[in-house]
Amino acid sequence: MTVLSFDERGVEVVYEGTEFRLEAELIEEATRKSYPDVTDHEVLKLVEEDPSLSTEPRRIAEILD
Repeated sequence: MTVLSFDERGVEVVYEGTEFRLEAELIEEATRKSYPDVTDHEVLKLVEEDPSLSTEPRRIAEILD
């Protein structure tokens, strides 16, 4: 299971027991979108090859509100 924790500057990720951070700039480069417009599903796809997406995607701007 992958855990994502969002803040204004990026995402703290726990993936298979390994903790790391994805900075907002890196996410913007990878998705070619501004950070607030990226969805949690898009971030998860950057981390996992074939993630289980059982919920509706949420924009980071919505998550941070």
